[in-house]
Amino acid sequence: MTPKVEAGKGLEIYLEQFRRLENGAGGHEWLRPVRQAAMARSSELGFPTVRDEDWKFTNLAPLSKKAFAPAAGGAKVSLDDLSGFVFRGQESARLVFVNGRYDPELSDSCAQPGGVLACSLRQSLELQPELVKLHLAKYLDYEHDFFGALNTAFVEDGGFVYVPDRVVVERPIHLIYVSTETPSPAVTYPRNLIIVGEAAEGAVVEEYVSLGGEEYFTNAVTEIVAGPSAVLEHYRVQRESRRAFNVGTVRVQQLRSSNVSTHGIHLGGGLVRNNVHPVLAGEGAECLINGVFLPAGKQHIDNFMRVEHASPHCDSRQFYNGILNDSASGVFSGRIIVHNEAQKTDAKQTNRNLLLTDEAQMDSKPQLEIYADDVKCTHGATIGQLDDDAIFYLRARGVPEETARTLLLFGFAAENLERMRLAPIRDYVENLVTEWLPHGEVLKKLR
Repeated sequence: MTPKVEAGKGLEIYLEQFRRLENGAGGHEWLRPVRQAAMARSSELGFPTVRDEDWKFTNLAPLSKKAFAPAAGGAKVSLDDLSGFVFRGQESARLVFVNGRYDPELSDSCAQPGGVLACSLRQSLELQPELVKLHLAKYLDYEHDFFGALNTAFVEDGGFVYVPDRVVVERPIHLIYVSTETPSPAVTYPRNLIIVGEAAEGAVVEEYVSLGGEEYFTNAVTEIVAGPSAVLEHYRVQRESRRAFNVGTVRVQQLRSSNVSTHGIHLGGGLVRNNVHPVLAGEGAECLINGVFLPAGKQHIDNFMRVEHASPHCDSRQFYNGILNDSASGVFSGRIIVHNEAQKTDAKQTNRNLLLTDEAQMDSKPQLEIYADDVKCTHGATIGQLDDDAIFYLRARGVPEETARTLLLFGFAAENLERMRLAPIRDYVENLVTEWLPHGEVLKKLR
């Protein structure tokens, strides 16, 4: 039954949409109580406000006051429309979702070599029901996360990737979420589940794009499970409409000796929240959180990182760089939590930011919570402008000022790009960054 909970401010429309979903829902009975509990919890939590410590730099009023309707089906997207979202020199298995709905005509077949399965979440409930039941919504802490609870309440579809034990996937799996113009502002709830088995290896790219300048709301959750000695290279590329609202959460559960790298590239969206939360639950696990965010105009991008060391001998590295132009604003809140049993932890966190105008604004809040006594943890943050001495040095050697500034900006972002191991994906992201940079065309001429 639909949860009987009084709606928090701005939530009435979502409760009504949930009632309609429940009335028309079929499918798997085990998922129904999960949805109901999540809807009840989101109603109790309500939209976060600036009075909440984890949201003090991000005002959600522009989002909470708007009425978004579930995206309807029927939008037509062609392969030509997707031509700009291809990794040149790298074949990939592609799953395409249009306004939150899986489009088999634009996607590759589900079955991959070695027993690898890449399909929609809806299909996985038929093909691997017990595996999905074992992991779906088991790691995301929606008890304390309004948007995670809302996503779980409306979970219907998304990407599902399963790499069996000791299988190495040669081709990256590319999940493309395409938003198109809709009759009224729409909301989608992509839910991705990525499971990498023991001693298995793979790469997954999530990409969120828009084919126009429409207004909409994407509330996406990705749960990643890395088995013992598993290796995963994960990318999240966000290049949505400048009028879009995007809240994305990546929750990673790492077992013994696993190695997960998750890279974030954020260029689009009007109001963006990027949550990354790995838990190093097995001894000897290693994690890299790497990203670059490039807001301009009046964009606001809020990055919230939470790394939990829950076992001994684990390493984590966070490197997030931002370049902010015009009247854009950004946030980096990074928290490293070392539990008392996580002795021999080695953790590092770095956030560096460049402001290109006097109007751009950045708030950085690195944090450490350490409950063990034999650890090595460091953190640091900088906010500044381009180095005048470096510009002078290049100009003294005949480099025009415009070119000098562009070279220095690209070099700043390249610190993060170079940590991306897959060259075709790295090249793809480099082109996106080059196109974003003021006078980026000078870099293309130099290549």
